[in-house]
Amino acid sequence: MASLAYFLQDIFNTRGPALAISTACSSSAKVFASAARAIRAGIIDAAIVGGVDSLCLTTLYGFHSLQLVSPNPCMPFDQDRTGISIGEAGGFALLTRDSCHQHYLLGYGESSDAYHMSSPHPAGDGAYAAMKQALASAKLMPIDIDYINLHGTGTQANDSAEAAAVTRAFGDLTPASSTKGWTGHTLGAAGIIEICIGLQAIENQYLPKNLGLKTPHADMSLALVTQGRPAAIKRVLSNSFGFGGSNCSVIVGQPEVITHA
Repeated sequence: MASLAYFLQDIFNTRGPALAISTACSSSAKVFASAARAIRAGIIDAAIVGGVDSLCLTTLYGFHSLQLVSPNPCMPFDQDRTGISIGEAGGFALLTRDSCHQHYLLGYGESSDAYHMSSPHPAGDGAYAAMKQALASAKLMPIDIDYINLHGTGTQANDSAEAAAVTRAFGDLTPASSTKGWTGHTLGAAGIIEICIGLQAIENQYLPKNLGLKTPHADMSLALVTQGRPAAIKRVLSNSFGFGGSNCSVIVGQPEVITHA
């Protein structure tokens, strides 16, 4: 499992810790938190963070055995959603102590449901805790987040639990979308891919739509982006939730000083 970390260390001739984090679909989001803690502790000066997940029959049949694979392209948060679409991807970022760039890791939050091996807590308690921790870590209020990239897999249980958690943490006004309709569920790579999509949203000042959404589920009070559109975006929260209730929320964006009335 650590072969990817060792491969990158060899290719880039880096020194210091090299490790792999395997927490299912939150893996390549949690690496940001682990690297940030190591930088803050003075263990490292910078870190290559990211994740890869390649398509294989073991993965496909595993999700199929759980009756989670949709026969059609996934439809996150739609009333007629029938499951996930498996994708494969890889992505990496360089996290440094000091940066002159416009993108910053502002905060992160992690939690564990300890509820079920493959299903989230129905009320989204773990997801809510991760988002609240991320906001506290970034010293931000919910109103400071301009866009939420939802984990949004397209399964009944995940979307319902996440919608409940997001509504509880942010209300129903913050623009949000799942981009898994575009990429499929890239599993261990989902965190880094969707954080990068969040950074692209900031760079382009554009909200990506929730592809595949036709009729939002009536019981979900989310401000889902049904059509992509220009928008003023400074800060993005990205959700990544894994099997076993391993949750991670990451906030990226611009670190301007914020004042609240």
